[in-house]
Amino acid sequence: MILEICANSYQSAINAQKAGASRIELCSELSVGGITPSYGLLKKVLQDISIPVMVLIRPRSGDFSYSDDEFTIMKENILLCKELGCKGIVSGVLHTNNTIDMERTQELVKLSSPMHFTFHRAFDWLKNPKKALQELEKIGVDRILTSGQKPSAKKGIDLLIELQKLTNNSNILPGGGINESNIQAFQEAGFSEVHLSATSLHQTIKNPTISMNSQQHFDETLLAVSDIQKIKNCIKLLSNET
Repeated sequence: MILEICANSYQSAINAQKAGASRIELCSELSVGGITPSYGLLKKVLQDISIPVMVLIRPRSGDFSYSDDEFTIMKENILLCKELGCKGIVSGVLHTNNTIDMERTQELVKLSSPMHFTFHRAFDWLKNPKKALQELEKIGVDRILTSGQKPSAKKGIDLLIELQKLTNNSNILPGGGINESNIQAFQEAGFSEVHLSATSLHQTIKNPTISMNSQQHFDETLLAVSDIQKIKNCIKLLSNET
């Protein structure tokens, strides 16, 4: 069985290889579902590990509907991954009504070739997963990362099994809450690969004087963006203008 580790840092990637993982999905910020890793992290990981590296292409947290500029950033990052020798891309685009943006997703699939392409867990927001599976197979998606549209893959295993039976030329990659207590259930159900982070939390600093976390930024229904008017107001105040 292929074990894909969702590695959120250089050390996580190194640990995955040391432990015998089959491949990694490299990202940053697991707390918000993952975003695209930095160039420096990507380059260093590819230099130092030999197992295949899949890269998450997600320019920000929140939803999966992107502006034209964000989409351009995604394409530039895919080209960078191709240049650096990555094995595959993990990405996808939705419309604001949570249906697949087939035009943009297909553009990403074509741009990624010959790298593998995994449609990520945006799949879990879709209203008709079986129809979506057929649509994604038609545009050349190699695998679909999904929890079976449940909070965890174990809870969604019935749908995962149904989807796997419906596949023709792609693969269902169960992911979400998979760990030592339930991983064998996916092997017994006939899946050929699973996705997990296998993380442990380690203490860094105890009782920081000032927290650097902002709870409102962890709300995936809200998108934090610098406000033009607020910036103008501050500049005006600094200029003593009225």
